[in-house]
Amino acid sequence: MPKKAVVEFEPEFVEKLTHIFEHDIVFNRTLGLKITSVTPTVVCGRIAMRPQLVGHPAYNRLHGGVISATLDAMGGIAVLAAVGARHMDESVEARLHRFIKLGTIDLRVDYLRPGIGEHFDVRAEVIRLGSRVASTRMEFSGPDGTLLSTGCGAYIVS
Repeated sequence: MPKKAVVEFEPEFVEKLTHIFEHDIVFNRTLGLKITSVTPTVVCGRIAMRPQLVGHPAYNRLHGGVISATLDAMGGIAVLAAVGARHMDESVEARLHRFIKLGTIDLRVDYLRPGIGEHFDVRAEVIRLGSRVASTRMEFSGPDGTLLSTGCGAYIVS
């Protein structure tokens, strides 16, 4: 079986994709979501713990809604990266324009441990990219790498 060519994104694509998710989507800015790496199938990010994100003040525990929103956002950006890799023959702007069609169909989150820490790392992987729907798997980890929550999502791509 022939090997698939490895896709490398242009720095402009990664910069603009990151800007959309960190700055243009105001809610992601509220979460403090920062993208740390982008590949065609996996995107990683981080959020820092802040008082505005606390869900349980006695334990300084992260609010569950912050976890689910972060997992959803990361699943979405992973799908957009995968769509961008599929359409490398298009311009950067044309690939990023495909973002307007992206939407969450379904999201499942499993909360495994309390969200306690100075920061949290998030990883989102595209499991399948179809012509209409994409499936993702996400992980939300504490500063020491302990898995705190997992998620899986389905996203409309057309």
